[in-house]
Amino acid sequence: MNWLNSEAFSLFGQHIKWSDMIGNVIGLIGLAFGWRRSLWTWPAQFLSGLILFAAFATAHLAGSAGKQIVVMLVATYGFWQWNRGRQQAQDGSIAVRFATWRERGALAAAAAVGTLAVGGLFTAFPTLSWDPWPDAYIFVGTVVAMYAQARGMVEFWFAWLLVDLVGVPLNFANGFAFSGFVYIIYGALVLWGLRDWWLRSRAAAQPTLEGAPA
Repeated sequence: MNWLNSEAFSLFGQHIKWSDMIGNVIGLIGLAFGWRRSLWTWPAQFLSGLILFAAFATAHLAGSAGKQIVVMLVATYGFWQWNRGRQQAQDGSIAVRFATWRERGALAAAAAVGTLAVGGLFTAFPTLSWDPWPDAYIFVGTVVAMYAQARGMVEFWFAWLLVDLVGVPLNFANGFAFSGFVYIIYGALVLWGLRDWWLRSRAAAQPTLEGAPA
């Protein structure tokens, strides 16, 4: 594990670690698979979480490290959910949709309550994280985003955007410069994926004309 946490190179005065670079590149690939609605998104996100866990754990960022454990658990759930074959569109791809207002409310409530709970825990035990509230926000936001992705909800892209807003400055501040750079790329990919899922959800909601092939 030592070489994973060693410095790979320096970029713009920032020290890039192997674990930070490899884990985030795999995570970026996983998000691209998600945009394509490919089942491979989940193994990629699982492997990314495993590598980044090692990176954050050695930096004593308990929130970010713990997030990776949950990422691996949710990735396992997402793989199972997509592999069941119950969310297939007519063309054989994963069906996507907008969440109902009730589901949106549940996601927002879970994010708010989860952030308060995790942030409170980190505040009560400062050794878990030296930047408790942003760490808690990213931890909970990532879990909410991945859950929404597993359910095929378009809103998961919005959740990732909200995570990016805090994730970019936090990673630069914590010495994980490559994570910060990748989060910027995440933002562009999220906007691209959002557009694709949005259009597909609208197309799926349009009724099929009578007599037209399904």
